[in-house]
Amino acid sequence: MGVFYEAIPDSMISWIRAQKMFWVATAPLSARGHVNVSPKGGECFGVPDKHTFWYHDLTGSGNETISHLYENGRVTVMFHAFEGPPRIVRLYGTGSVLESGTPQFDAFVADHKIETVFGTRSIIRVDVHQAGSSCGFSVPFYDFKEFRPTLLEHFERKGEKYAAGNEKESMPRYWAFKNAWSIDNIPGMKIGLKTAAEESIAPMKKWKGLSPPKDFQEASAQGFTLVQLIFAMLFSASVSAILVLFADELLPGSLV
Repeated sequence: MGVFYEAIPDSMISWIRAQKMFWVATAPLSARGHVNVSPKGGECFGVPDKHTFWYHDLTGSGNETISHLYENGRVTVMFHAFEGPPRIVRLYGTGSVLESGTPQFDAFVADHKIETVFGTRSIIRVDVHQAGSSCGFSVPFYDFKEFRPTLLEHFERKGEKYAAGNEKESMPRYWAFKNAWSIDNIPGMKIGLKTAAEESIAPMKKWKGLSPPKDFQEASAQGFTLVQLIFAMLFSASVSAILVLFADELLPGSLV
């Protein structure tokens, strides 16, 4: 049976901290945009209090979560039991992006004693306004073996090359190429956008097809799609025309 809470219960906090993997789901404002679900594994995440969840965000080729959080902040984090009694936990909240190199990032890392690496991209913080727990009876058992070392080893080698003087291995250049825009052309990492402009780095083309819809950025800026805005303008113009036609009847002498 599903149970919902206004804050994360103490019993749920201890269970969350013992997990090895979770999922993060976000979506753009546009109804035509892509919903994103990202698997996250590793030990670097936390629940400092009943209303806060955070995780260490390592660099990847995609940046949908960051783009969506900058646009609208909506996020759901899901855990489920791989062993022991069945259980699914969801944390619903508003996410914020603490980008590497910013004062907010540095302060959070210091306060929580987080060990960052060369490929650290950000800290994702979620202000939780609701938590939910459900059965998970259909989720199969899995045995945890170990965390994959591949990504950390990749960034270790990349960091060594950069330290040896290879500027092409810099993380801001990587972020400019792959993390500055989402698949729906929503702005992503701010440092990626800044570096792209300064060094004239063209972003990676993520949309596969003739062309991406043009209404995503309008939706990002205004909360409405281009079609909705056009409809609103036509409706407003029609109402104005009707009022002008009947103004003399409604308010005699108003057009004199």
